[in-house]
Amino acid sequence: MAPILETHARLSVAPMMDWTDRHCRYLHRLMSRRVWLYTEMVTAQALLHGPAERLLRHHPDEHPVVLQIGGSEPEALAAAARLGADAGYAEINLNCGCPSDRVQSGAFGACLMREPALVAECVAAMQAAVAVPVTVKCRIGVDEQEPAEALPAFLDALVASGCPRVIIHARKAWLKGLSPRENRDIPPLDYDLAAAMIGRFEGLAVELNGGIAALDAARAQLARGFAGVMIGRAAYHAPGALLPGIDALYGDAPGRSAEAAVRAMLPYIEAECAAGTRLNQITRHMLGLFAGCPGARRWRRLLSEEAARPGAGPELVERALSLLIPDAA
Repeated sequence: MAPILETHARLSVAPMMDWTDRHCRYLHRLMSRRVWLYTEMVTAQALLHGPAERLLRHHPDEHPVVLQIGGSEPEALAAAARLGADAGYAEINLNCGCPSDRVQSGAFGACLMREPALVAECVAAMQAAVAVPVTVKCRIGVDEQEPAEALPAFLDALVASGCPRVIIHARKAWLKGLSPRENRDIPPLDYDLAAAMIGRFEGLAVELNGGIAALDAARAQLARGFAGVMIGRAAYHAPGALLPGIDALYGDAPGRSAEAAVRAMLPYIEAECAAGTRLNQITRHMLGLFAGCPGARRWRRLLSEEAARPGAGPELVERALSLLIPDAA
């Protein structure tokens, strides 16, 4: 199959709070060598005043992996970005799209859509602090803003700061009246507005996020000229159906199947459990691996019911796999 992705284009799994932790990312990397992975958002203040080593921990095999940071103070963000770069992350991403109560109280995340000059200052400070790329993930606007006006103004500021890439979640965020969960579905998608930004800003790669749940849909958006497509919940809930096919878009052999990924996870699970990680901290990310396959319910039930028990380890995962695949060893 001829590759359809240019070297500068990429497919990625979105940063998702409580989901894309290091165990999730390790699993996803086993299924695709090419997909870009993102951490959960971590605030600059947490990195500077909290357990930075634990928050930044990741496996070398996860790469390429991006650290997403939340905050609105240029000096703090620069210091946090430096910690991330020193920890080995390939890129630092500034969150300008999260609509949660937490970011609203801290005046960052999607609130920053109203502060393009401040965002430019933050990005410039972060870029001055690190050698790796500093990118931004944003919405098309917030609350009363008119996206057709707000988004270009925001991107103008990014270009002025030297930002090389923006990931646009093509929905407005309603900070007043909608919950964070509702903000993922209720505001309508405007792919056309995001597409209108392609090529409008010299040197800025425009990547699309929001509502994309299948590789055919991602392929269609790449054909429009987007520099990348970011997939969120679909990649998490049914990784076996989506992630292995990403490599083929680059002309490579497909990634590991769900079964092969489980088997490849076993040494990792054994090492993590020996180090004190509870099995369910890992297997909670594996429940959707066989979505739509015969036996998927048995797989989910066994792991959901028994992975939290003291002493549970890789042998439980093997037993769950044997329920799904009768002739599994």
